[in-house]
Amino acid sequence: MGDSASNPGRGVNRRRLLGWSGLAAGAVAVGVPLVGAGIGNAAPTGSGAPAPPGDDAVPPDTLPGGAYDRYVAELAAADEFSGVVVLSHRGRTVLSRSYGLADQEKGIANDEGVAFNLGSAVQPFASVAILQLAQQGKVRLADLVGTHLDGFATDVAERVRIHHLLTNPGLKQRGGGDLQRVFESREEVHAFYEEWTRQSELVAPPGSEGGTAQGAVPIIAQIVEAVTGTTYWDYVHEHVFGRCGMTGSAFYTRPEWLSDEHIAHSYMRQADGSRVDAVRNLDKGSVNEFILGKNPGRNFIDGAADGGFATAADLVRFGQALGDGTLLDRPYADMLLGAKFPQYQGKAGQPPPPPGAPEGFGTYGPPGRVLDGQWVVARAGGNAGSGANWTIYRDTGWVGVILSNYDDFPLIEMIQQENEAVTGFAEPPGGGGGG
Repeated sequence: MGDSASNPGRGVNRRRLLGWSGLAAGAVAVGVPLVGAGIGNAAPTGSGAPAPPGDDAVPPDTLPGGAYDRYVAELAAADEFSGVVVLSHRGRTVLSRSYGLADQEKGIANDEGVAFNLGSAVQPFASVAILQLAQQGKVRLADLVGTHLDGFATDVAERVRIHHLLTNPGLKQRGGGDLQRVFESREEVHAFYEEWTRQSELVAPPGSEGGTAQGAVPIIAQIVEAVTGTTYWDYVHEHVFGRCGMTGSAFYTRPEWLSDEHIAHSYMRQADGSRVDAVRNLDKGSVNEFILGKNPGRNFIDGAADGGFATAADLVRFGQALGDGTLLDRPYADMLLGAKFPQYQGKAGQPPPPPGAPEGFGTYGPPGRVLDGQWVVARAGGNAGSGANWTIYRDTGWVGVILSNYDDFPLIEMIQQENEAVTGFAEPPGGGGGG
């Protein structure tokens, strides 16, 4: 199953992304409004928040033909990127480019209406779901795990709160998933996560610097289920995707992945340099040392922490919906996206940030940084055969999306180039990006 069932406010392991380089040039779509554009199977976007005076300027590097556009085109021309990038400002598309094929076997091109596997970039949807329930008074962030769920160890049930699950609960599971297992139903996947999360052990005080967040998102999803009486998948489909008009996004099943032309197939790099279609080759797996042998196609349906599918146009809608009250009232949106704790880089084998690199902060949702005076939140995710990132530039109304159905492309570098185009901030050598 998933390799990164961590919490939504902690960043994706940067070492997993820095090692990716690599991939097919294709068709182009350019700088037009998403409203009424008829893109794929995506619904129209909203208009976004009104622009404050003096905040309407569009940086030249974000425009078609600008620095970011040229950079992505070069990657695609060198077969180092296959997928979609979008830059949107206050509900209007400034830049939209699509390259490569969503399904190489059938010759179907990538475009804004094609859904890509999100990997761990799916995790903040769980944060939105639980905060919706908190806004409605159905849960409190101080509630203990044991208030809503049975079967956990006593210290987990009586010491770990929803707040901790959203930040750092100090949990670790005794057993890992079998990466070779091929799941055949929603029920089988659901039962796996119920059993796996109940192997949780408290390895550090909840909320402590030295703890871990392994398994937190699946536990949040199970609390959503316990409170609402529906599956997490169905809840998110109706109350997150549905509210935003994210009609091209879902926790698709393997049969849907195989049959729906609007879902990009994930192409895994192999040891011999070739790439294979994950969902059509369940006997093949990733050669990445961090997810060795993994194949997301073996999941009948993805869990809450690692997978799910979204289109670029839909992720723009999601970013707008977090700012206009569609998903959460302003106090709860601020609660989701506000800084909760500094991220302690330079630990667990990670190099320390270079001089001049912005400090990163964990939130209840995507991690955040201050770039050139702007509060920027972003969530990156990687999976076998795919990579994704969505960024919300909250102070200026920009949303950026990067989606790929390759797993060896330079995602961190692409995020940095996007950040620089939008904010003007140039990342120092060795700096981070995304979340």
